[in-house]
Amino acid sequence: MTTLTLREPVQAELIIKKSRFIGCVQPIAGRAAAVQVVAGLHAEHPGAAHVCWALLAGGDSAANDDGEPSGTAGRPMLEVLRRQQLDGVLATVVRYFGGVKLGAGGLVRAYTDAVAQPLLGAAKVPLRREVVLAVEAPYALEGLVRRELAAHGAQLRQATHGERVAFVFSAPDEAAALIRRNLDESGQGQLRWRAAPFTP
Repeated sequence: MTTLTLREPVQAELIIKKSRFIGCVQPIAGRAAAVQVVAGLHAEHPGAAHVCWALLAGGDSAANDDGEPSGTAGRPMLEVLRRQQLDGVLATVVRYFGGVKLGAGGLVRAYTDAVAQPLLGAAKVPLRREVVLAVEAPYALEGLVRRELAAHGAQLRQATHGERVAFVFSAPDEAAALIRRNLDESGQGQLRWRAAPFTP
């Protein structure tokens, strides 16, 4: 089954027993980016009672109840994402307390709905895992490398001309493996692969 992610952020708002729930789902690169988004929401909504979140991103997955009773917010939100075969997605719910307690069951339903609602209108796209690679080539092979990258839809991020030409490029998983194999064959041992610098 194809793993999906979201094309862009989608937000929805629910009022449940006078409490206001602002739910948002969005594509995200990983945990560090998710923590930044959540910190931004805390700053943007200083009067909110809770900013709960769930991240589904491979080994980086996490759920946070932010002061709600344990297991009533983050985990149900994460389950909604899992059921939709999503990955690389952050769900956040900002809650303004309306004075009426919802009870554990009511909270689970509220947080589930606050994520399910924006997902109804979200555009889902197949998740493409990008790999960043770096290779050095003699000047005579610069054209060969550029043609190979273009042929497989790789994105050239950087080309530096020193003693040799150093390329940094990104491509989907399968294409990256194919590019590397093809360049190793046609480069006949003249290419040097390096650890790619971190580029978000």
